[in-house]
Formats: sequence, C-alpha cells, structure tokens
Amino acid sequence: MKTLAMDAAGKLISSSYELDLYRPNIEDYLPSGSSINEPHGELRLRDLLDISPTLTEAAGAIVDDSFTRCFKSIPPEFWNWNIYLFPLWCFGVLVRYLILFPARVLILTIGWIIFLSSFIPVHLLLKGHDTLRRKLERLLVELICCFFVASWTGVVNYHGPRPSIRPKQVYVANHTSMIDFIVLQQMTAFAVIMQKHPGWVGLLQSTILESVGCIWFNRTEAKDREIVARKLRDRVQGADNNPLLIFPEGTCVNNHYTVMFKKGAFELGCMVCPIAIKYNKIFADAFWNSRKQSFTMHLLQLMTSWAVVCDVWYLEPQTLKPGETAIEFAERLYASALII
Repeated sequence: MKTLAMDAAGKLISSSYELDLYRPNIEDYLPSGSSINEPHGELRLRDLLDISPTLTEAAGAIVDDSFTRCFKSIPPEFWNWNIYLFPLWCFGVLVRYLILFPARVLILTIGWIIFLSSFIPVHLLLKGHDTLRRKLERLLVELICCFFVASWTGVVNYHGPRPSIRPKQVYVANHTSMIDFIVLQQMTAFAVIMQKHPGWVGLLQSTILESVGCIWFNRTEAKDREIVARKLRDRVQGADNNPLLIFPEGTCVNNHYTVMFKKGAFELGCMVCPIAIKYNKIFADAFWNSRKQSFTMHLLQLMTSWAVVCDVWYLEPQTLKPGETAIEFAERLYASALII
C-alpha cells in the first residue's frame, strides 16, 4: 500500500508539472460550468479529480490507508443468499439460537453457581490466611474463565511455555476485545491493567477481579496516570504477585491490524514477555466495538455464534538493550507482533 501511495504521489508531481505546461487546454476537459479561473485562481479539488485518474488513484490510496480502519469491523462476505444455501443457513440459525444458546446459558449458569458458592466462603473465611486465600481465589478465577470460554464453545490453541510467577516481568498482548483477558486468564491468573467500566462489568472488577491484583484506571481522571504508574512499578517488584498483563495498544483493534504500542509497559525496567492473540473469523468475529455495542450484547453475539476459535502465542521474553529508549523498545516488540 505504501508503494502504491508513493507511486501515485510521484505521478501526482508529474501531473502537476504537466498541468502547468498544458494549462490553456485544461478547460476543455472540465465539467460544464467549471472554470480554471476560480475565485482564488485555483482549480477546485473535485475538478482535478474528475479530469485526472492518477489523482483519483492517489486520493483513494490515502483514504484506504486511513488509521481508522483499524477500529472498524470488517463485514464477512455474503454467501447465504443462494437458493441452495439459504435453507442451510436458516437451519444453522435455528441450531445456534434454539439449541446451542440455551445449552451455553446453562453451562454459564452452572459455572457461576459453582464459582460463587466457593469464592464467597474463601474470600470471607480465609482473611487471616492471605497466601492460601490468594491461591484459592486465583484458581477460582481461572475456573470461571474456563466456563466463559466453554459458553462460547471456545477452541483455544496455546503455543509456547505457560507464564510463571516471577518478579520483574510484565506480559503484553494485542487487544481485540475484553474476552482477550478471559482467554488468557483461563490458563494463568493475570493481574491486568484495565479501564474501569460501569454496570455489572464494573461490579466484577471491584469485587472478584480485585482478588488477583488487577489495576483499574479512569481516563477522565487527570491524576490517574501517575497513580497507575506507581502501582505498576510496585506490582512488578513483588515475587508472589500474579503475572502482570498489559494491553499496550490502549484500545480494541479489529484483529486485522496492530496499532503502535504505548511506551508505559516498556519503561518499567523489567523483562517484557509478548503474547500474540489471533482469532479465526470463520466461526465468530471476536472484535468488540465499544462505541457501537455494549459488552453484554457482545457476549450474546459470541454465545449465539458457532464457536470462538483462536491461537495464543507466548513469545520469547525481551529486555531493554543498552542505549535503547522505551519508545524504541516498544517499536521493536511491535514489529515482532506484526510477524504473527
């Protein structure tokens, strides 16, 4: 795409030169009512695009290379409006909504019953035994995340060594949806840094997820950045703390692209362990566009899809090289994520 834009830009310069050479004849090609002698002595952009296919290609390349496409859902290709396949699609809708969805709701309900009947006694009765309580709460959080993945008929393939609890390390991962946290949490109880949400998600954050050491921030609070940075530095120093997970993109991206990492996770002076998550869109689109859809509707969409299929790669840990800045460190890991 960059090559196309550069070629088009080169042609644009050439076309501008030719425009000066043949200026007297351009009016022959302008739309009726247009004149080369506009109020400010310049041609309007739409007139130039009308007479120059090269300019049209250049403008199209710029628009197609827009940063905003990273945050838009890419609709699937329509295949079901076919007289032979449409009945099969209708049958699939009935299976997903009348068979799979009730079964998944039942699985999730059973999971919450088991979790709450175990978590509440552990949280209340073992307050004086912090080490045992944290260990049991960590296992229970992993358990409820397993039930969530089961309610999507999740098929998750993990590649690489399982994360371990060690001081001075932080895990970073690309971010497609809040379910990234659930997919990773069912394998290892991470302490994640995440934006504070309202509603039932916020209730879970302030009660259950607090038990694994998660850190919440609020973008509307001006002093929150300094407070979170201090908590992060304290968190990575603890030998018994759960592994810290950060999504350095800072927002959900549609899993077709990866945006530049923010430097906060890379200036903690510790080992950085990259994680790459890739979802398969054949069975379900895991991207959550929070501006258009609530997280509740996002979960319902996943529970009425065929399955959530994804691969998770635990990549080789990286450390800051001598003379390397935090921004350069972030760019290096960003480049390694693009390979996946």
